[in-house]
Amino acid sequence: MSQDYNISIVGQAYLLRPDTPKEGIVRQPRPGEADGQLSEPLRSQASESNLIMRPPKVTPNTMYILEATEYAQRQGKFMEFHHAAYKAYWEDGQDLGDLAVIEGLAQQVSLNSTELLAGLESSLYTPAVMEQYQQALGHGIRGIPTFVVGNLLFTGAHPYEIFQSAMSKLLEAPAS
Repeated sequence: MSQDYNISIVGQAYLLRPDTPKEGIVRQPRPGEADGQLSEPLRSQASESNLIMRPPKVTPNTMYILEATEYAQRQGKFMEFHHAAYKAYWEDGQDLGDLAVIEGLAQQVSLNSTELLAGLESSLYTPAVMEQYQQALGHGIRGIPTFVVGNLLFTGAHPYEIFQSAMSKLLEAPAS
């Protein structure tokens, strides 16, 4: 998107399951899941959006990965880190609540993993994550991913054409 339009993409934290314990929980298969496939409608949404999404083994506590994402964003590496974390979770089945996994992701995208881990262990980024989460709740956001393009807000995986349409509407709108 940022290659087709002169925009910057900003990620904001959202705790999808804030009650998940720090060690995560073993994920039970959902009705309709079979052969390493997610249930509907997620399976079709992923397919239509050309995304690989396999049922994960663990539902992680996401605080560390959200804090790590905040760190990556401050270092100008949000998209690289986000893509690496997505692949690790949805394609490779890694536990994003595991500090060793996060450390590996940081190294993969050339972030200072020592600095990142120190920030995670001291909860340096927790206030920013919680503030973003509260802002999302205040805007009525109740799921992820949620995208805001101008005054359009939509949730879920979507084909690229949906984003192009949203950008066209934004660019065609009269300036206010």
